[in-house]
Amino acid sequence: MSGAKSIMFLGTGSDVGKSVLAAAFCRIFRNEGFRVAPFKAQNMALNSFITPQGGEMGRAQVVQAEAAGIAPHVDMNPILLKPTSHMGSQVIVLGKAIGNFSAGGYYEYKKELLPIVRGAYQRLCAQNDVIVIEGAGSAVELNLKGSDLVNMAMAEMADARCILVGDIDRGGIFASLLGSYALLEPSERDRVIGFIVNKLRGDPRLFEDGVKILQERSGVPVLGVVPYFQDISLPEEDSVALGRRMAATQGKAAPDGVRIGVVRLPFISNYTDFDALENDPGVDLVYFDRPAEIFGFDAVILPGSKNTIEDLEALRKTGMTDVLSAFYKSGGVVVGLCGGYQMMGTVVRDPHGMESSIETVPGLGLLDMETEMFPEKTTSQVEAGVMSGSLPFPTQSEVLSGYEIHMGRSTPGGSARPVFRIVQRDGKPMDIVEGLSQPDGRAWGTYIHGIFDNDGFRNSFLEDIARRSGKKLPAVSDAFSFRLWKEEQYDRLAELVRSHVDVARIIEQM
Repeated sequence: MSGAKSIMFLGTGSDVGKSVLAAAFCRIFRNEGFRVAPFKAQNMALNSFITPQGGEMGRAQVVQAEAAGIAPHVDMNPILLKPTSHMGSQVIVLGKAIGNFSAGGYYEYKKELLPIVRGAYQRLCAQNDVIVIEGAGSAVELNLKGSDLVNMAMAEMADARCILVGDIDRGGIFASLLGSYALLEPSERDRVIGFIVNKLRGDPRLFEDGVKILQERSGVPVLGVVPYFQDISLPEEDSVALGRRMAATQGKAAPDGVRIGVVRLPFISNYTDFDALENDPGVDLVYFDRPAEIFGFDAVILPGSKNTIEDLEALRKTGMTDVLSAFYKSGGVVVGLCGGYQMMGTVVRDPHGMESSIETVPGLGLLDMETEMFPEKTTSQVEAGVMSGSLPFPTQSEVLSGYEIHMGRSTPGGSARPVFRIVQRDGKPMDIVEGLSQPDGRAWGTYIHGIFDNDGFRNSFLEDIARRSGKKLPAVSDAFSFRLWKEEQYDRLAELVRSHVDVARIIEQM
């Protein structure tokens, strides 16, 4: 292919830092004056996003697009797999769901997707100077190479220069980098311009001998040794990242902070909904899955789910449904987002088997509504306003932005009242009521993802929770801008990576 130059980050395994390094280079190339876009042929994640055109794509490429200073587009992630069970996934092609596939079924179908991947990549090339490509998992899964769309086959299609990334923090850096490199075919090794050793703890000078060993054994330069960092935050999308979050938030309660618990569902999705809350200086946010923990929170949020019915069944088996009801009756605040919103109703039905073989399951009964799953999936960006009197806290007159991703339709009963009024959907004027709230406002839910990214709304919500709990938010919380905070993270990430990686050499090799 001709046109844009491409650089590809391949990994020795999953979670070695490919996504983060790709985001860093999107910002670095943007700062160098290039028109740059990210690309990942196939992604598997439960955290997704809706583009301005109403298409669904993986969050990692959304983050990379933000770092590049451009709007996300489904061409950046033409294939998205969203696990719906332990054996199958919903397959999304160019932003639209085409059905649920077993692993074997998708393996057979995969060969038909090559022209789609090629077309998406070519369109990006026509509009940009540089494409930053991300591989998936390990670049040398030998049993999967025959149907590869996302690693070396993609590198060949794009004629990309490749960087092999290894994670030194998990151990075995020599075996993983040198072994992965050795398992590549000679023509594939010719594409590798260097290694990056990622997540080094301690003084990089202590690994100088390691750099020499890697270079002498492979004949490939080590382009950088990037330190392990915890003071830069980026939205993440996979279960490994969520596991880290749960571990990091346990026992971090701040005595004056508003404590918010997010229920850790087995099929939790779109937990990036809570990035703004997690990073707000006035909030102590904890993911939890033990019912006994619930009464230590000032508010509890039920997040999105890729399998609402099975997650509801799981909550019932653990006793979480009973304690959620008790928490609300004791004066607590319960909020549901998307799948969590569906759970708050009286019943959830799936007569078409869209998510589960279970046709009907009772809900929590916190909202007077019934939900039914349908084959058609709603995916849209929306703008909305808060309906007067629907929530127990004053909200600013700002237009709230967010997005919808759901297959259910919820029908309200008589006692619940709508929360939001959608005024625009995918750029078209609308006048639709959305979400429901108890009359006391302590239990409410919505299909709108990203609602807490809106600073004014989030501040009003937190002030109400603090007031109910007898706490006072720090003044810095009111001044926290989530959008500006994200921009700062991208800049800091780019600066960190640039200071530890030979960027000039990479540009020259490209």
